[in-house]
Amino acid sequence: MDAVRLILTSRRALAGSGGRTEILTEVWQAQALAQAIGSRLAVSGPPELRGEALGLTELAGRGCGVLGAPDLDPGDLLAARLTDLDDARRALLDLGGLLGEVGIALVGLACSVDDQGTYWQCMEAIDAADESRDRVLEMLRKLAAREEREEREGALPER
Repeated sequence: MDAVRLILTSRRALAGSGGRTEILTEVWQAQALAQAIGSRLAVSGPPELRGEALGLTELAGRGCGVLGAPDLDPGDLLAARLTDLDDARRALLDLGGLLGEVGIALVGLACSVDDQGTYWQCMEAIDAADESRDRVLEMLRKLAAREEREEREGALPER
């Protein structure tokens, strides 16, 4: 399935989640999806994105590790459904939005829990989501710079 569709599916699931376990499951799903997208870009994405994409993979993996894997059937794992990343720019824009929503959901959860363990788990996951989003924004900046450079080079007269 295309990355953009998977991100949209994840955003809807996160928005519809209610309880603590459900929110943490959807946050984990979003981080696992970010990890898969980062991995795909690191291997076969534009060369100028590969370093940042590798960083995204590591940071999103940290976000998953902080939360611990939820009890999901293999068919329910969104990241495993990733088959296409046709439009890297669109996917990164949408992924940045998803990661922002992850942070908001975690802040809300952290404010509502009574136990310190879950609170600090949320704080660490917020940090991982925020750093992942920073990587996504940097990749978008690099894509924009590449597009600008290509336009400039295309506008230059041949010698």
